[in-house]
Amino acid sequence: MPVLQSRIDTGSEAYAVNRERMLERLEKLADEQRKARLGGGEKRIERHHSRGRLLPRERIELLLDRDSPFLEIGALCAYGSEYEVGASQVNGIGVVEGVECMVGASDPTVRGGTSNPYTLRKNLRAQEIAMTNRLPAIGFVESGGADLPRQKEIFVPGGANFRNITRKSAAGIPTVALVTGNSTAGGAYLPGMSDYTVMVREQGLIFLGGPPLVKMATGEEAEEEALGGAEMHTRVSGVSEFIAADERDAARIGREIVRNLNWRKHGPEPRGEGAEPVHDPEELLGIASHDLRVPFDAREVIARVVDGSRFDEFKPAYGTQLVTGWAELCGWPLAILANNGVIFNEDAEKAAHFIQLADRVDTPLLFMQNTTGYIVGEDYEQRGIVKAGAKMINAVANAGVPKLTLMMGGSYGAGNYGMCGRSFEPRFIFSWPNHKTAVMGPKQLAGVMEIVMRAGAERRGIEVDEEALAAGTRAVEEQIEAESDAFVASGELWDDGIIDPRDTRTVLGIALSAALSAACEGSGRFGVFRM
Repeated sequence: MPVLQSRIDTGSEAYAVNRERMLERLEKLADEQRKARLGGGEKRIERHHSRGRLLPRERIELLLDRDSPFLEIGALCAYGSEYEVGASQVNGIGVVEGVECMVGASDPTVRGGTSNPYTLRKNLRAQEIAMTNRLPAIGFVESGGADLPRQKEIFVPGGANFRNITRKSAAGIPTVALVTGNSTAGGAYLPGMSDYTVMVREQGLIFLGGPPLVKMATGEEAEEEALGGAEMHTRVSGVSEFIAADERDAARIGREIVRNLNWRKHGPEPRGEGAEPVHDPEELLGIASHDLRVPFDAREVIARVVDGSRFDEFKPAYGTQLVTGWAELCGWPLAILANNGVIFNEDAEKAAHFIQLADRVDTPLLFMQNTTGYIVGEDYEQRGIVKAGAKMINAVANAGVPKLTLMMGGSYGAGNYGMCGRSFEPRFIFSWPNHKTAVMGPKQLAGVMEIVMRAGAERRGIEVDEEALAAGTRAVEEQIEAESDAFVASGELWDDGIIDPRDTRTVLGIALSAALSAACEGSGRFGVFRM
Protein backbone atom coordinates (compact mmCIF):
# COMPACT_ATOMS: atom_id res chain seq x y z
CA MET A 1 0.00 0.00 0.00
CA PRO A 2 1.22 3.55 -0.67
CA VAL A 3 2.23 5.74 2.27
CA LEU A 4 0.06 8.84 2.66
CA GLN A 5 1.93 12.11 2.31
CA SER A 6 1.16 14.97 4.69
CA ARG A 7 0.64 18.58 3.67
CA ILE A 8 -0.01 19.99 7.12
CA ASP A 9 1.91 23.15 7.95
CA THR A 10 2.50 22.84 11.69
CA GLY A 11 3.94 26.35 11.72
CA SER A 12 0.79 28.02 10.38
CA GLU A 13 -1.48 30.28 12.42
CA ALA A 14 -4.50 28.09 11.64
CA TYR A 15 -2.71 25.01 13.01
CA ALA A 16 -1.70 26.88 16.16
CA VAL A 17 -5.25 28.11 16.80
CA ASN A 18 -6.74 24.65 16.20
CA ARG A 19 -4.20 23.11 18.58
CA GLU A 20 -4.85 25.68 21.29
CA ARG A 21 -8.62 25.18 21.09
CA MET A 22 -8.25 21.41 21.17
CA LEU A 23 -6.04 21.60 24.26
CA GLU A 24 -8.69 23.75 25.94
CA ARG A 25 -11.28 21.09 25.23
CA LEU A 26 -8.93 18.43 26.57
CA GLU A 27 -8.60 20.38 29.81
CA LYS A 28 -12.36 20.27 30.16
CA LEU A 29 -12.29 16.53 29.46
CA ALA A 30 -9.71 16.04 32.21
CA ASP A 31 -11.86 18.08 34.63
CA GLU A 32 -14.95 15.96 33.95
CA GLN A 33 -12.97 12.74 34.25
CA ARG A 34 -11.73 13.91 37.67
CA LYS A 35 -15.35 14.48 38.73
CA ALA A 36 -16.23 10.95 37.65
CA ARG A 37 -13.34 9.50 39.66
CA LEU A 38 -14.47 11.44 42.74
CA GLY A 39 -17.82 9.65 42.72
CA GLY A 40 -19.74 10.68 45.80
CA GLY A 41 -17.06 13.10 46.96
CA GLU A 42 -13.95 13.06 49.12
CA LYS A 43 -15.77 12.56 52.44
CA ARG A 44 -17.61 9.48 51.21
CA ILE A 45 -14.43 8.13 49.64
CA GLU A 46 -12.61 8.57 52.96
CA ARG A 47 -15.44 6.83 54.82
CA HIS A 48 -15.41 3.98 52.30
CA HIS A 49 -11.65 3.52 52.63
CA SER A 50 -11.88 3.69 56.44
CA ARG A 51 -14.08 0.57 56.30
CA GLY A 52 -11.30 -1.29 54.52
CA ARG A 53 -13.03 -1.17 51.16
CA LEU A 54 -11.69 -0.23 47.75
CA LEU A 55 -13.04 2.19 45.17
CA PRO A 56 -14.40 0.84 41.87
CA ARG A 57 -11.29 1.65 39.81
CA GLU A 58 -9.06 0.21 42.52
CA ARG A 59 -11.06 -3.01 42.40
CA ILE A 60 -10.84 -3.16 38.61
CA GLU A 61 -7.08 -2.64 38.74
CA LEU A 62 -6.74 -5.74 40.94
CA LEU A 63 -8.64 -7.78 38.38
CA LEU A 64 -6.83 -6.77 35.19
CA ASP A 65 -3.60 -8.25 33.85
CA ARG A 66 -0.58 -6.22 34.95
CA ASP A 67 0.25 -3.29 32.63
CA SER A 68 -2.72 -4.04 30.37
CA PRO A 69 -4.94 -1.20 29.10
CA PHE A 70 -8.45 -0.43 30.33
CA LEU A 71 -10.74 1.25 27.81
CA GLU A 72 -13.49 2.92 29.83
CA ILE A 73 -16.95 3.03 28.29
CA GLY A 74 -19.36 5.88 29.08
CA ALA A 75 -17.03 7.68 31.48
CA LEU A 76 -18.99 10.94 31.19
CA CYS A 77 -22.44 9.34 31.33
CA ALA A 78 -24.96 11.68 33.04
CA TYR A 79 -22.89 14.81 32.26
CA GLY A 80 -25.20 17.82 32.32
CA SER A 81 -27.90 15.99 34.30
CA GLU A 82 -28.86 16.14 37.96
CA TYR A 83 -26.76 13.02 38.63
CA GLU A 84 -23.05 12.63 39.28
CA VAL A 85 -20.84 12.34 36.20
CA GLY A 86 -20.22 8.64 35.60
CA ALA A 87 -23.66 7.57 36.87
CA SER A 88 -22.32 5.61 39.87
CA GLN A 89 -20.83 2.89 37.65
CA VAL A 90 -17.48 2.18 35.99
CA ASN A 91 -17.50 -0.02 32.87
CA GLY A 92 -14.90 -0.81 30.25
CA ILE A 93 -12.91 -3.27 28.18
CA GLY A 94 -10.05 -4.88 30.08
CA VAL A 95 -7.83 -7.95 29.77
CA VAL A 96 -8.17 -10.65 32.43
CA GLU A 97 -5.91 -13.71 32.15
CA GLY A 98 -5.30 -12.80 28.51
CA VAL A 99 -9.04 -12.59 27.77
CA GLU A 100 -10.73 -9.37 26.66
CA CYS A 101 -13.68 -8.86 29.00
CA MET A 102 -16.38 -6.33 29.75
CA VAL A 103 -15.37 -5.28 33.26
CA GLY A 104 -17.56 -3.26 35.60
CA ALA A 105 -17.85 -2.00 39.16
CA SER A 106 -20.64 -0.15 40.91
CA ASP A 107 -19.63 2.92 42.93
CA PRO A 108 -21.04 2.61 46.46
CA THR A 109 -19.87 6.15 47.33
CA VAL A 110 -22.72 7.47 45.14
CA ARG A 111 -26.04 6.82 46.86
CA GLY A 112 -24.94 3.34 47.90
CA GLY A 113 -24.34 2.31 44.30
CA THR A 114 -28.04 2.51 43.49
CA SER A 115 -29.10 2.63 39.87
CA ASN A 116 -30.52 5.84 38.42
CA PRO A 117 -31.85 6.15 34.84
CA TYR A 118 -28.37 6.90 33.49
CA THR A 119 -26.81 3.98 35.39
CA LEU A 120 -29.35 1.71 33.76
CA ARG A 121 -28.60 3.02 30.26
CA LYS A 122 -24.87 2.71 30.89
CA ASN A 123 -25.16 -0.89 32.06
CA LEU A 124 -27.45 -1.84 29.19
CA ARG A 125 -24.86 -0.44 26.76
CA ALA A 126 -22.14 -2.50 28.48
CA GLN A 127 -24.28 -5.62 28.11
CA GLU A 128 -24.90 -4.83 24.45
CA ILE A 129 -21.14 -4.53 23.87
CA ALA A 130 -20.51 -7.83 25.67
CA MET A 131 -23.21 -9.61 23.66
CA THR A 132 -22.41 -8.30 20.17
CA ASN A 133 -18.65 -8.66 20.59
CA ARG A 134 -18.79 -11.95 22.52
CA LEU A 135 -16.97 -10.71 25.62
CA PRO A 136 -17.21 -12.41 29.03
CA ALA A 137 -18.52 -9.97 31.63
CA ILE A 138 -17.02 -9.72 35.10
CA GLY A 139 -18.03 -7.11 37.65
CA PHE A 140 -17.84 -6.00 41.25
CA VAL A 141 -21.36 -5.75 42.66
CA GLU A 142 -22.25 -3.46 45.56
CA SER A 143 -25.64 -1.93 44.86
CA GLY A 144 -28.85 -1.17 46.65
CA GLY A 145 -30.81 -1.78 43.44
CA ALA A 146 -32.93 0.99 41.97
CA ASP A 147 -32.79 4.56 43.25
CA LEU A 148 -36.33 4.33 44.62
CA PRO A 149 -37.43 7.97 44.15
CA ARG A 150 -36.77 7.47 40.40
CA GLN A 151 -38.37 4.04 40.18
CA LYS A 152 -40.86 4.94 37.43
CA GLU A 153 -37.93 5.65 35.06
CA ILE A 154 -36.05 2.49 36.04
CA PHE A 155 -38.40 -0.33 37.01
CA VAL A 156 -39.89 -1.38 33.66
CA PRO A 157 -36.84 -0.91 31.38
CA GLY A 158 -34.58 -2.25 34.15
CA GLY A 159 -35.86 -5.76 33.58
CA ALA A 160 -33.71 -5.85 30.43
CA ASN A 161 -30.65 -6.08 32.71
CA PHE A 162 -31.71 -9.52 33.90
CA ARG A 163 -33.02 -10.66 30.51
CA ASN A 164 -29.67 -9.80 28.93
CA ILE A 165 -27.65 -11.77 31.49
CA THR A 166 -29.68 -14.90 30.74
CA ARG A 167 -29.48 -14.38 26.96
CA LYS A 168 -25.73 -13.94 27.12
CA SER A 169 -25.48 -17.12 29.17
CA ALA A 170 -27.60 -18.97 26.61
CA ALA A 171 -25.22 -17.71 23.90
CA GLY A 172 -22.23 -19.08 25.82
CA ILE A 173 -21.07 -15.66 27.05
CA PRO A 174 -20.62 -15.91 30.83
CA THR A 175 -21.16 -13.32 33.55
CA VAL A 176 -19.08 -13.39 36.73
CA ALA A 177 -20.30 -11.44 39.80
CA LEU A 178 -17.89 -10.48 42.57
CA VAL A 179 -20.06 -9.34 45.48
CA THR A 180 -18.17 -6.89 47.67
CA GLY A 181 -21.03 -5.30 49.63
CA ASN A 182 -24.78 -5.04 49.87
CA SER A 183 -26.65 -6.40 46.85
CA THR A 184 -30.27 -5.90 47.70
CA ALA A 185 -33.60 -5.95 45.86
CA GLY A 186 -32.83 -5.76 42.12
CA GLY A 187 -29.16 -5.83 42.99
CA ALA A 188 -29.64 -9.36 44.34
CA TYR A 189 -30.69 -10.71 40.95
CA LEU A 190 -27.41 -9.67 39.30
CA PRO A 191 -25.33 -12.30 41.18
CA GLY A 192 -28.33 -14.64 41.26
CA MET A 193 -28.47 -14.75 37.47
CA SER A 194 -24.73 -14.76 36.85
CA ASP A 195 -22.92 -17.89 35.70
CA TYR A 196 -20.43 -17.57 38.57
CA THR A 197 -20.75 -15.71 41.88
CA VAL A 198 -18.06 -14.90 44.43
CA MET A 199 -18.88 -13.28 47.78
CA VAL A 200 -16.52 -11.55 50.20
CA ARG A 201 -16.79 -13.02 53.72
CA GLU A 202 -18.50 -10.73 56.27
CA GLN A 203 -18.84 -8.04 53.62
CA GLY A 204 -20.88 -9.34 50.69
CA LEU A 205 -24.63 -9.54 51.26
CA ILE A 206 -27.35 -10.73 48.87
CA PHE A 207 -31.04 -10.54 49.71
CA LEU A 208 -34.25 -9.46 48.04
CA GLY A 209 -35.35 -7.82 51.26
CA GLY A 210 -33.04 -6.71 54.06
CA PRO A 211 -33.82 -7.07 57.78
CA PRO A 212 -36.02 -3.93 57.97
CA LEU A 213 -38.19 -5.03 55.02
CA VAL A 214 -38.45 -8.59 56.35
CA LYS A 215 -39.57 -7.28 59.75
CA MET A 216 -42.12 -4.97 58.17
CA ALA A 217 -43.48 -7.62 55.80
CA THR A 218 -43.46 -10.68 58.06
CA GLY A 219 -42.63 -9.55 61.60
CA GLU A 220 -39.56 -11.79 61.52
CA GLU A 221 -36.39 -10.57 63.23
CA ALA A 222 -33.53 -11.47 60.87
CA GLU A 223 -29.80 -10.95 61.20
CA GLU A 224 -27.94 -9.79 58.07
CA GLU A 225 -25.43 -12.62 57.78
CA ALA A 226 -28.07 -15.31 58.35
CA LEU A 227 -30.39 -13.62 55.85
CA GLY A 228 -27.91 -13.01 53.05
CA GLY A 229 -24.28 -13.42 54.08
CA ALA A 230 -21.50 -15.15 52.17
CA GLU A 231 -21.39 -18.20 54.44
CA MET A 232 -25.12 -18.78 54.14
CA HIS A 233 -25.27 -18.34 50.35
CA THR A 234 -22.22 -20.54 49.77
CA ARG A 235 -23.15 -23.34 52.21
CA VAL A 236 -26.97 -23.23 52.38
CA SER A 237 -28.76 -21.46 49.50
CA GLY A 238 -26.21 -22.19 46.78
CA VAL A 239 -26.45 -18.69 45.33
CA SER A 240 -22.65 -18.28 45.58
CA GLU A 241 -19.94 -20.67 44.41
CA PHE A 242 -16.96 -19.16 46.23
CA ILE A 243 -16.15 -17.27 49.44
CA ALA A 244 -13.33 -14.71 49.26
CA ALA A 245 -11.35 -13.62 52.30
CA ASP A 246 -11.32 -10.01 51.10
CA GLU A 247 -11.68 -7.93 47.94
CA ARG A 248 -8.20 -8.84 46.69
CA ASP A 249 -9.02 -12.49 47.11
CA ALA A 250 -12.29 -11.97 45.23
CA ALA A 251 -10.33 -10.51 42.31
CA ARG A 252 -7.96 -13.50 42.44
CA ILE A 253 -10.86 -15.95 42.31
CA GLY A 254 -12.44 -13.96 39.49
CA ARG A 255 -9.21 -14.25 37.50
CA GLU A 256 -9.14 -18.01 38.08
CA ILE A 257 -12.70 -18.31 36.81
CA VAL A 258 -11.82 -16.44 33.61
CA ARG A 259 -8.70 -18.60 33.13
CA ASN A 260 -10.82 -21.74 33.39
CA LEU A 261 -13.22 -20.54 30.69
CA ASN A 262 -10.70 -21.68 28.05
CA TRP A 263 -11.88 -18.70 26.01
CA ARG A 264 -11.10 -18.47 22.30
CA LYS A 265 -11.66 -15.53 19.98
CA HIS A 266 -13.79 -16.28 16.91
CA GLY A 267 -12.39 -13.49 14.73
CA PRO A 268 -9.25 -13.55 12.59
CA GLU A 269 -5.75 -13.15 13.96
CA PRO A 270 -3.86 -9.95 13.03
CA ARG A 271 -1.46 -10.19 10.10
CA GLY A 272 1.32 -8.82 12.30
CA GLU A 273 1.97 -6.29 15.04
CA GLY A 274 1.39 -3.34 12.75
CA ALA A 275 3.93 -0.57 12.20
CA GLU A 276 3.41 2.78 13.92
CA PRO A 277 2.24 5.64 11.64
CA VAL A 278 4.96 7.48 9.77
CA HIS A 279 3.41 10.82 10.73
CA ASP A 280 3.29 12.06 14.34
CA PRO A 281 -0.10 11.52 16.11
CA GLU A 282 0.73 14.57 18.24
CA GLU A 283 -0.11 16.65 15.15
CA LEU A 284 -3.74 15.53 15.31
CA LEU A 285 -4.29 18.27 17.89
CA GLY A 286 -3.95 20.96 15.22
CA ILE A 287 -5.50 19.19 12.24
CA ALA A 288 -9.17 19.21 13.22
CA SER A 289 -10.71 22.65 12.68
CA HIS A 290 -12.08 24.35 15.79
CA ASP A 291 -14.55 26.05 13.43
CA LEU A 292 -16.57 23.18 11.94
CA ARG A 293 -17.41 25.35 8.93
CA VAL A 294 -13.76 25.05 7.90
CA PRO A 295 -13.05 21.63 6.36
CA PHE A 296 -9.87 19.59 6.82
CA ASP A 297 -8.52 16.68 4.80
CA ALA A 298 -9.49 13.38 6.42
CA ARG A 299 -6.40 11.77 4.89
CA GLU A 300 -4.30 13.75 7.37
CA VAL A 301 -6.08 11.95 10.20
CA ILE A 302 -5.89 8.54 8.53
CA ALA A 303 -2.15 9.04 8.03
CA ARG A 304 -1.67 9.39 11.80
CA VAL A 305 -3.83 6.43 12.81
CA VAL A 306 -3.30 3.45 10.49
CA ASP A 307 -0.33 1.09 10.32
CA GLY A 308 2.66 2.68 8.63
CA SER A 309 0.42 5.51 7.36
CA ARG A 310 -0.36 3.16 4.46
CA PHE A 311 -3.67 3.64 2.68
CA ASP A 312 -4.94 2.19 -0.59
CA GLU A 313 -7.59 4.68 -1.68
CA PHE A 314 -10.70 3.46 -3.51
CA LYS A 315 -12.17 5.63 -6.30
CA PRO A 316 -10.00 8.65 -5.42
CA ALA A 317 -11.22 10.69 -8.42
CA TYR A 318 -14.94 10.09 -7.87
CA GLY A 319 -17.05 11.43 -5.00
CA THR A 320 -14.11 13.35 -3.61
CA GLN A 321 -15.93 14.64 -0.52
CA LEU A 322 -15.81 11.11 0.89
CA VAL A 323 -12.47 9.34 1.27
CA THR A 324 -12.71 5.54 1.03
CA GLY A 325 -10.01 2.90 1.03
CA TRP A 326 -8.18 -0.01 2.60
CA ALA A 327 -5.67 0.07 5.45
CA GLU A 328 -4.51 -1.98 8.41
CA LEU A 329 -4.87 -1.13 12.09
CA CYS A 330 -2.71 -2.99 14.61
CA GLY A 331 -2.29 -5.72 12.00
CA TRP A 332 -5.96 -6.15 11.09
CA PRO A 333 -7.35 -5.16 7.68
CA LEU A 334 -9.78 -2.26 7.80
CA ALA A 335 -12.09 -0.54 5.32
CA ILE A 336 -12.30 3.21 5.97
CA LEU A 337 -14.89 5.84 5.04
CA ALA A 338 -13.98 9.40 6.05
CA ASN A 339 -15.82 12.67 5.36
CA ASN A 340 -14.30 15.75 3.81
CA GLY A 341 -17.47 17.74 4.47
CA VAL A 342 -20.93 17.64 2.91
CA ILE A 343 -22.05 14.38 1.24
CA PHE A 344 -22.89 14.76 -2.46
CA ASN A 345 -24.75 12.28 -4.70
CA GLU A 346 -21.51 10.72 -5.95
CA ASP A 347 -20.13 10.38 -2.40
CA ALA A 348 -23.22 8.49 -1.24
CA GLU A 349 -23.12 6.12 -4.21
CA LYS A 350 -19.41 5.49 -3.72
CA ALA A 351 -20.05 4.76 -0.03
CA ALA A 352 -22.80 2.23 -0.79
CA HIS A 353 -20.53 0.49 -3.31
CA PHE A 354 -17.53 0.39 -0.97
CA ILE A 355 -19.50 -0.86 2.05
CA GLN A 356 -20.83 -3.77 0.02
CA LEU A 357 -17.31 -4.66 -1.13
CA ALA A 358 -15.99 -4.63 2.46
CA ASP A 359 -18.93 -6.73 3.63
CA ARG A 360 -18.28 -9.22 0.81
CA VAL A 361 -14.67 -9.81 1.93
CA ASP A 362 -15.40 -9.83 5.69
CA THR A 363 -13.43 -6.65 6.44
CA PRO A 364 -14.41 -4.42 9.40
CA LEU A 365 -15.52 -0.87 8.62
CA LEU A 366 -14.33 2.36 10.21
CA PHE A 367 -16.46 5.48 9.73
CA MET A 368 -14.72 8.80 10.42
CA GLN A 369 -17.37 11.50 10.68
CA ASN A 370 -16.98 15.16 9.81
CA THR A 371 -20.00 16.16 7.76
CA THR A 372 -22.74 18.76 7.62
CA GLY A 373 -25.00 16.10 6.10
CA TYR A 374 -26.30 15.43 2.61
CA ILE A 375 -26.30 18.20 0.01
CA VAL A 376 -29.56 20.06 -0.64
CA GLY A 377 -30.77 22.12 -3.60
CA GLU A 378 -32.89 21.79 -6.72
CA ASP A 379 -30.15 20.32 -8.91
CA TYR A 380 -29.19 17.67 -6.37
CA GLU A 381 -32.80 16.73 -5.68
CA GLN A 382 -33.44 16.27 -9.38
CA ARG A 383 -30.32 14.14 -9.68
CA GLY A 384 -31.62 11.89 -6.88
CA ILE A 385 -29.81 12.80 -3.68
CA VAL A 386 -32.62 11.11 -1.73
CA LYS A 387 -32.05 7.85 -3.62
CA ALA A 388 -28.29 8.08 -3.29
CA GLY A 389 -28.46 8.78 0.43
CA ALA A 390 -30.95 5.95 0.89
CA LYS A 391 -28.55 3.51 -0.80
CA MET A 392 -25.77 4.56 1.55
CA ILE A 393 -27.95 4.22 4.65
CA ASN A 394 -29.25 0.86 3.40
CA ALA A 395 -25.69 -0.41 3.02
CA VAL A 396 -24.62 0.84 6.48
CA ALA A 397 -27.65 -0.63 8.19
CA ASN A 398 -27.30 -4.10 6.66
CA ALA A 399 -23.55 -4.69 6.54
CA GLY A 400 -22.74 -7.58 8.85
CA VAL A 401 -19.06 -6.91 9.52
CA PRO A 402 -18.02 -5.04 12.69
CA LYS A 403 -18.43 -1.28 12.38
CA LEU A 404 -16.48 1.31 14.37
CA THR A 405 -17.22 5.04 14.31
CA LEU A 406 -15.02 8.02 15.15
CA MET A 407 -16.60 11.46 15.53
CA MET A 408 -13.76 13.81 14.56
CA GLY A 409 -15.79 16.93 13.71
CA GLY A 410 -19.37 17.71 12.75
CA SER A 411 -22.11 15.11 12.55
CA TYR A 412 -25.28 16.72 11.29
CA GLY A 413 -28.60 15.55 9.91
CA ALA A 414 -28.90 12.27 8.01
CA GLY A 415 -25.13 12.38 7.56
CA ASN A 416 -24.97 11.03 11.12
CA TYR A 417 -27.04 8.05 10.00
CA GLY A 418 -25.22 7.41 6.73
CA MET A 419 -21.87 7.47 8.54
CA CYS A 420 -22.97 4.94 11.16
CA GLY A 421 -24.02 7.09 14.12
CA ARG A 422 -25.26 5.58 17.38
CA SER A 423 -28.66 4.50 16.03
CA PHE A 424 -26.96 2.31 13.40
CA GLU A 425 -25.36 0.20 16.11
CA PRO A 426 -21.62 0.46 15.54
CA ARG A 427 -19.75 -1.97 17.78
CA PHE A 428 -17.98 1.06 19.29
CA ILE A 429 -18.27 4.82 18.76
CA PHE A 430 -15.85 7.41 20.14
CA SER A 431 -15.63 11.20 19.80
CA TRP A 432 -12.99 13.88 19.80
CA PRO A 433 -13.77 16.78 22.17
CA ASN A 434 -14.41 19.21 19.28
CA HIS A 435 -17.26 17.03 17.97
CA LYS A 436 -20.76 18.48 17.53
CA THR A 437 -23.97 16.74 16.52
CA ALA A 438 -27.53 17.88 15.83
CA VAL A 439 -30.27 17.61 13.23
CA MET A 440 -28.63 20.65 11.60
CA GLY A 441 -26.29 23.50 12.55
CA PRO A 442 -27.52 26.06 15.09
CA LYS A 443 -27.68 28.97 12.63
CA GLN A 444 -29.43 26.87 9.99
CA LEU A 445 -31.98 25.48 12.42
CA ALA A 446 -32.69 28.89 13.94
CA GLY A 447 -32.96 30.37 10.45
CA VAL A 448 -35.45 27.72 9.36
CA MET A 449 -37.54 28.39 12.46
CA GLU A 450 -37.51 32.13 11.68
CA ILE A 451 -38.67 31.52 8.10
CA VAL A 452 -41.49 29.28 9.35
CA MET A 453 -42.60 31.86 11.93
CA ARG A 454 -42.58 34.67 9.35
CA ALA A 455 -44.61 32.56 6.92
CA GLY A 456 -47.10 31.71 9.65
CA ALA A 457 -47.54 35.37 10.59
CA GLU A 458 -48.04 36.30 6.93
CA ARG A 459 -50.72 33.64 6.46
CA ARG A 460 -52.61 34.96 9.48
CA GLY A 461 -52.17 38.57 8.39
CA ILE A 462 -50.24 39.42 11.57
CA GLU A 463 -47.44 41.95 11.64
CA VAL A 464 -44.14 40.37 12.69
CA ASP A 465 -42.68 41.56 16.00
CA GLU A 466 -39.11 41.87 14.78
CA GLU A 467 -37.61 42.29 18.24
CA ALA A 468 -39.39 39.24 19.65
CA LEU A 469 -38.57 37.22 16.54
CA ALA A 470 -34.88 38.11 16.76
CA ALA A 471 -34.82 37.18 20.46
CA GLY A 472 -36.52 33.86 19.71
CA THR A 473 -34.06 33.12 16.92
CA ARG A 474 -31.11 33.84 19.21
CA ALA A 475 -32.59 31.62 21.92
CA VAL A 476 -33.04 28.70 19.52
CA GLU A 477 -29.52 29.13 18.16
CA GLU A 478 -28.04 29.17 21.67
CA GLN A 479 -30.09 26.12 22.65
CA ILE A 480 -28.91 24.04 19.68
CA GLU A 481 -25.31 25.22 20.13
CA ALA A 482 -25.39 23.97 23.73
CA GLU A 483 -27.19 20.71 22.94
CA SER A 484 -24.86 19.80 20.07
CA ASP A 485 -21.74 19.88 22.28
CA ALA A 486 -19.60 16.73 22.49
CA PHE A 487 -19.87 16.57 26.28
CA VAL A 488 -23.67 16.72 26.19
CA ALA A 489 -23.76 13.97 23.58
CA SER A 490 -21.40 11.80 25.62
CA GLY A 491 -23.46 12.43 28.76
CA GLU A 492 -26.47 11.03 26.91
CA LEU A 493 -24.41 7.99 25.78
CA TRP A 494 -24.61 8.94 22.10
CA ASP A 495 -21.01 7.78 22.06
CA ASP A 496 -18.90 5.40 24.16
CA GLY A 497 -16.60 8.16 25.30
CA ILE A 498 -14.65 11.29 24.41
CA ILE A 499 -10.99 10.59 23.67
CA ASP A 500 -7.79 12.56 23.21
CA PRO A 501 -7.10 12.65 19.43
CA ARG A 502 -3.56 11.46 20.16
CA ASP A 503 -5.01 8.24 21.61
CA THR A 504 -7.13 7.49 18.54
CA ARG A 505 -4.96 4.66 17.22
CA THR A 506 -4.76 2.97 20.63
CA VAL A 507 -8.48 3.30 21.34
CA LEU A 508 -9.56 2.06 17.91
CA GLY A 509 -7.04 -0.77 18.14
CA ILE A 510 -8.47 -1.95 21.46
CA ALA A 511 -12.01 -1.61 20.13
CA LEU A 512 -11.24 -3.51 16.92
CA SER A 513 -9.52 -6.31 18.83
CA ALA A 514 -12.52 -6.59 21.16
CA ALA A 515 -14.93 -6.61 18.22
CA LEU A 516 -13.01 -9.50 16.69
CA SER A 517 -13.66 -11.64 19.74
CA ALA A 518 -16.81 -12.42 17.76
CA ALA A 519 -16.79 -13.78 14.22
CA CYS A 520 -16.13 -11.25 11.45
CA GLU A 521 -18.60 -12.15 8.72
CA GLY A 522 -20.41 -10.02 6.17
CA SER A 523 -24.14 -10.39 5.87
CA GLY A 524 -24.27 -10.42 2.06
CA ARG A 525 -27.82 -9.16 2.45
CA PHE A 526 -29.03 -5.67 1.67
CA GLY A 527 -32.42 -4.08 1.23
CA VAL A 528 -33.76 -2.93 -2.13
CA PHE A 529 -31.58 -0.22 -3.68
CA ARG A 530 -33.79 2.26 -5.51
CA MET A 531 -32.17 2.77 -8.92
